[in-house]
Amino acid sequence: MSEQSFPQNLPIGRGLRGRCPRCGEGRLFRGFLSLYPACEHCKLDYSFADSGDGPAVFVILIGGGIVVFAALMTEVLYQPPYWLHALLWLPLILIVTLAPLRLLKGLLIALQYYHKAAEGRLERRGDA
Repeated sequence: MSEQSFPQNLPIGRGLRGRCPRCGEGRLFRGFLSLYPACEHCKLDYSFADSGDGPAVFVILIGGGIVVFAALMTEVLYQPPYWLHALLWLPLILIVTLAPLRLLKGLLIALQYYHKAAEGRLERRGDA
């Protein structure tokens, strides 16, 4: 299949849905965060996909900010016992970190495909 036969618009929706960034039909994820080797529909090789720690960093910073702010406000306003803090914030930490992790990984892989982002390489310009 030629590259021109696929939509060229920004693949944000495809990434958030965990679909192939090129065709939007094939699945991107084999498990929770592991990728298939290639798209079963358009055969796009997913070896280019290296989101690294990007999704985890976004999730930790955003989710951590939400939980810390909520915990501090709760402590200042109500001063609950420590066991209640643990009961409230431990499940919330799991929710705000695990729920968006797959979404953000799919999004970053789709944007990496769209912008043709790759590992940097040094070019030799010849002898000057």
